Amino acid sequence: DSFEDYSTFASCRNHGSASDECSSSSNYFVTTNRATHRRSLNVREQLPINARTGTDITHRNGGKCLLAKGLALPLCGLRVIKRIAVASWRCFVGYIRYVKERVSSTISRVKKTLRGSSDDIGWLQHTPGMPPVQDGTSRFLELLQEVRNGKHMLPDSFVYLLIPGLFSNHGPLYFVATKRFFSKMGLTCHIAKIHSEASVEHNAWELKHYVEELYWGSGKRVMLLGHSKGGVDAAAALSKYWNDLRDKVGGLALVQSPYGGTPIASDVLREGQIADKEARRVMELLICRIFKGDFRALEDLTYEKRKDFILSHKLPEEIPIISFHSEANIGPGVLVTMSHIAHAELPWLPIPQSLCGDSSDDYIQPLWRVPVMIPISAAMAICALHLKLRYGEKSDGVVTCRDAEVPGSVVIRPDRKLDHAWMVYSSKQKSPSEPDCCEMSEAILSLLVELGEAKRPATGRKKHR
Repeated sequence: DSFEDYSTFASCRNHGSASDECSSSSNYFVTTNRATHRRSLNVREQLPINARTGTDITHRNGGKCLLAKGLALPLCGLRVIKRIAVASWRCFVGYIRYVKERVSSTISRVKKTLRGSSDDIGWLQHTPGMPPVQDGTSRFLELLQEVRNGKHMLPDSFVYLLIPGLFSNHGPLYFVATKRFFSKMGLTCHIAKIHSEASVEHNAWELKHYVEELYWGSGKRVMLLGHSKGGVDAAAALSKYWNDLRDKVGGLALVQSPYGGTPIASDVLREGQIADKEARRVMELLICRIFKGDFRALEDLTYEKRKDFILSHKLPEEIPIISFHSEANIGPGVLVTMSHIAHAELPWLPIPQSLCGDSSDDYIQPLWRVPVMIPISAAMAICALHLKLRYGEKSDGVVTCRDAEVPGSVVIRPDRKLDHAWMVYSSKQKSPSEPDCCEMSEAILSLLVELGEAKRPATGRKKHR
């Protein structure tokens, strides 16, 4: 096309034509030529040719691209390997730290489990500022001998309140024999109707109202005798509400009470030891589900809880206090000892002639009362042996002797081997030459009355007489 246009333009020039056709062709040629020249420049710029030398650089650039592509894959591989190695190292270091923490935690739990209550037993004797105790064993034995000889010295100017311990609601014979014994002597005696599986603070509040009712109903002061947790509940009532009970309570006797705490409760509920959560769940099931009680009833007897309470609520100094503790027999003969804890009433049953001596073939007798006997003494002996071997401490099977001594009290330490349940449940193997729980309770309260008379001022003593 360019050649034809050029020919037309040349022809027009040669013939000197000024026609419109030649002029139009000339304009078209110039425009077309410029566009063609511009396209050629663009194409030249796009071609891989060195502008100065005119050499083709396509081959050289293609080599560099292939080289870069060849090196990129190994570099990416090295980066991936590096990242995998760093992640693996971090996982390994984290796992080592985790294993180290687990091993350290396990060792700490094992040490805490093996250590147990070694640092807590007898803490009352090591705490500065606690008043010393006095030994009243000799005077107690004298009073006990007088009681066994038939000389009863308890005055009827008091109301005697017996406070049962933990799980007493499930023992219908708890303190029954002692109350009957006191009633036969013409003394006013009651068994506190409290929920034994409740917390210490709850029972302290209940006992406060109980004592006030007895005082306003009889006009007599109340002598308190608490066994096991019952003694702890009574002491808490006096510690917290002494201003209300000052003129209503004559004295307090704690019999085998874990005033400072008990290793049995602490070893079971201690946090941070082996199987602590499992043991806690089992005790919650036992106390809350089966016995329908409050879990704090057992938790309040741990050393941690007792320390917090005692250091915050101290017993009044003007009231006489007696601490009675004993040591359980761990001999092999005690394993066959059975304790009478309840009566079971059987329905009417036909009794054979050989048993009733009647002439008829069958003889219908009213309800039978069969004693319920369980080996409580055997369980107490096993627990006492455990505490002896593990901590080297004397105990009644539940409470160590050192934890039962209330600071500032008169302590009774009998030589006779008595387990924790002996004071409230009678044994089938009873010796007539040895005092029973009723006589022991009378001797304890007699000593408590003497201590109260010695502490009272002369004016109060005359008024009391």
